This record gives sequence, structure tokens and C-alpha cells, in this order.
Amino acid sequence: MSHLPVILAANPAAAGTDPLVALLAGVAFLAAVAAFFWPRRGLWDRWRRLRRSDARVLAEDALKHLCHCELERREPTLASLAGALQITLARAAEVVRDLHRRRLVRHAEGCLHLTNDGRRYGMNVIRAHRLWERHLADQTGVAEAEWHEAAEEAEHQLTPEQTEALAASLGRPLLDPHGDPIPTAEGEVRTPPGQTLETGRPGQTFRIAHIEDEPANLYAQLMASGLYVGQELQVTENQPDRITFWADGREHRLAPVAANSVTVTPAEPAVARTARVGRALHELEPGQEAVIRDIAPACRGVERRRFLDLGILPGTRIRAEFRSPSGDPTAYRVRDTLIALRRDQARWILIDPVPESASPAASETASQTA
Repeated sequence: MSHLPVILAANPAAAGTDPLVALLAGVAFLAAVAAFFWPRRGLWDRWRRLRRSDARVLAEDALKHLCHCELERREPTLASLAGALQITLARAAEVVRDLHRRRLVRHAEGCLHLTNDGRRYGMNVIRAHRLWERHLADQTGVAEAEWHEAAEEAEHQLTPEQTEALAASLGRPLLDPHGDPIPTAEGEVRTPPGQTLETGRPGQTFRIAHIEDEPANLYAQLMASGLYVGQELQVTENQPDRITFWADGREHRLAPVAANSVTVTPAEPAVARTARVGRALHELEPGQEAVIRDIAPACRGVERRRFLDLGILPGTRIRAEFRSPSGDPTAYRVRDTLIALRRDQARWILIDPVPESASPAASETASQTA
């Protein structure tokens, strides 16, 4: 409190006021100063830590961008880096200077290149991202549209030790839920072969191996179309303005730019019959029966376990009983139990027609013949 008289003296108006008011004003001033400059917990230190954190995130995102460029055989530039990080060219130049000072990148022939340490660091960020997406897909009920954004945060928080523990808990998966390869702890990555759906010719049969999750608006369009990794399809038409194909018993159409975000691998010709004949449960009308063929591979985690608990198993008969007045959800009978499923849930359940030998009409015909 030794500085209080000085403060009051510097403010003649305050000196003539009530001493208690002046005392409280001085205490409030000192408290404000302490709150701003208090070691470790003050606003100044917190602001500096936040700034360092932002710098670290930018550096890690920059290394990730350079790794992606290497994997995709693209030449990174300052402009591409600024675009990927959504910062100005000047700020991107600062990030590069910092990475160069830390010997994580080097310049050669006017281009940016990762050093071994920089590549290992960047691959660990990518590894953490893709493992976290795998965790969200397999072990939580987080919506698919939220996986990428959640992983963007987690990748900067997981240490290499935590990332390795996460990999072990997941059984060391090779791919993330979008089909991207997960780098090993040593930074090695094996890109699976494939071609874009845009290049598919009519009559060819494929299995989806990868769906690009950026940009977000294009990925949302692919999700809305019901596409997923592991899905089987047959191309029926390839025009300059659209790609048409059959999958899960219905016809799909994509613009070439969207089809270019889908990587496929050749499938057996028999897939064509499966892709055409099969249907999804939400197409079943009240009063109709079907046999469950499978649960779509894209249905994971909590939702998949719930279906299994409800008796949604391959080979099981299922009947649509009635729909709610609003049209959604629909009540289905499975193993003498009524369950209600929304349309967006029922589309994950793939069905086949009831075999003729098992239908009531077939049984009646057989008995008459006998």
C-alpha cells in the first residue's frame, strides 16, 4: 500500500474525496494490475501462452500441408501454404522462417522441402488426426459430419505417446474411416491403389476405397448421397456433366467434380447384381417384408451396436408395419418385436426380397400341389 499516497497525490480530485472511496479505488487499481501481470495466471502470461499455442498450431498445420504435398506429389508454395492455413502471405512467410530456424524445413532450388525431423513431426500430426477419426467412428456416437473438425483439434493436443496408446487401443488400424492410410509411428505411409470414380466407364463395377473429406461442402454432398467406404457400385453412364451408377439398390448421380473426390478399386462382376438387386430398409412400404442382407459398413460405433442389440442380423426377416402420421419414423417388426427407426437410420440396413420358397403364396401353392 506504500504506493497509494503517490497515486492519490497524482490525482488532486481524488485527494479531496472520501478517504474510504480513495482507498477502495487504489485497491481496485492494484488488483487490476495484479490480474494483468500476475505470474503464470495473469492475463499477460495467458495471452503470451495463447499466442505461443497459436504459433505451434500454425507450425504443425504447415508441416501437415507439406506432408500432404509430398504424398500427393504436389510442389508446395508459399501461396498454397497461406491458402491451406487461411492466413496472409506475410504470415505464411513468418511461419516458414520459424520452421527453417528450427530445421524442420529447408529451401532448395526455390522450393520448400521437409527435413527428416520435419517430415516425422508432420506425419505424427496426420497420424493423430486419422486415428482420432477412427476412434470417433468406431467407439462413439459422434456424427460423421463432425469427425474432421474434432480431429483437427485433437491432432494438436495428443502427444506422440498418447497417439501410440490410441493406436494400440484401436488395434492399430491401417485406414481411417474415410479410407486414408494411417501413418506408422515411424512416419511411413502406404497409399492404396485406386482410380477416381470420375474415370469409371459404363458397365464397370467398383468398390469405394476412399472418400475425400475436404472441402467440407463437397463432402457433405457425398454423405447426403449415401456413399461410404466399402460400398459396391456399378457405373451405368458417364457424361461430361454427370456420372450415374447403381449402389445399394438405387441409382445415384454425381457431378464430375464430386465423383473426382471418390476413389474406387475394381470389384468382381458379381457385385453388379448385388448393387442392382439390393435395397435399403427405408424403401420398404408398410405391409412389405424383406430379409436383412447386412448393415452398411458406413454404420459404425454406437449406432451399429444398437442395431445388433435390436436383432438386426443378416438372414433375419423384417416387416414394415406402419409409419407415423408425419411419415417418419417407421415401425418394423423384427423377431416378434416392434422397433421404430428413422429414415436416416433405416437406410443403413440393406435388404433382399423374401425368397419365393419362404413366402406365404409359395407355401400355399406347394400345399395345393401336394
